[in-house]
Amino acid sequence: MTQTQSFTWIITGASRGFGRSLAEKALADGDIVIAAVRRPDSLADLAAKYPDTFVAEKYDARDVTAAAGLVQAAVERFDRVDVLVNNAGRAVVGAVEEVSDAQ
Repeated sequence: MTQTQSFTWIITGASRGFGRSLAEKALADGDIVIAAVRRPDSLADLAAKYPDTFVAEKYDARDVTAAAGLVQAAVERFDRVDVLVNNAGRAVVGAVEEVSDAQ
């Protein structure tokens, strides 16, 4: 099947593993990817290969206020966000109703 529309993705944890593979596939399909990572320089190869459709943004998933700025930057640059993949690794042990955002 041929894709007729491109999508704009935000992918957290895109510097390696599943996130990186997903970013590479989306870019190869002609989509736009905003990679939200702790070290944007780790994706310099993708930035060089896809200068018009890829951007790596510094992002720390532990900062609950950072998500709004990430989405705003994506919308300002690419007009929309179609797909959000929350792939960044973060672990807090406990029942969801007993754990605060600060933890």
